[in-house]
Amino acid sequence: MSTDDRYYYEPTKGHGLPHDPLNAIVGPRPIGWISSRNAAGQRNLAPYSFFNCFNYRPPIIGFASSGWKDSVANIVETGEFVWNLTTRPLAVKMNESSASLEHGEDEFGFAGLTAQPGTLVAADRVLESPVNFECKLTQCIQLKTAAGGDIDTWLVLGEVVAVHIAPHLLIDGIYQTALAEPVLRAGGPSAYYGISEDLRFDLIRPDAR
Repeated sequence: MSTDDRYYYEPTKGHGLPHDPLNAIVGPRPIGWISSRNAAGQRNLAPYSFFNCFNYRPPIIGFASSGWKDSVANIVETGEFVWNLTTRPLAVKMNESSASLEHGEDEFGFAGLTAQPGTLVAADRVLESPVNFECKLTQCIQLKTAAGGDIDTWLVLGEVVAVHIAPHLLIDGIYQTALAEPVLRAGGPSAYYGISEDLRFDLIRPDAR
């Protein structure tokens, strides 16, 4: 039991709330809008709410998939994928690409998006997205519980080998995060957020002692 007046729960026993608060607390989170191809050349495009960047040099990004879905299968099969930035103008199309289509049906076409061939990878970019990361698979890791049991969730990590940035997002060579209008996933079944320059604040890292 908590020693103060905070709400307390142990996840293995349930949270006792209308909706699991975990992904509302750890958020808003960037969206992993992942495009891939299988060995036969069939395209796939899907958003993942567990996504982030994990290393500078080399740049490594990753997303987690609950279940062995087409994106994971394609990436393991070909070793390549593309991350596409979801922006406010693309939010509805991103959501449409999450539809459960028949195997092999093209989410690009279903969502009315343009598939643009990658430069260094065979997977396609979302042309309408202003930022794309072409990636090579580095690891695909099945997650485990603290007791060592396997979970049907897969963490896919990839090295970013090519970056495409729309020129209007670079002002004096500095990428403008808010100008891109990124869409961020929050808690609950339908909650998303945007950001604005009005909410920006700056902190300078203190000198080492």
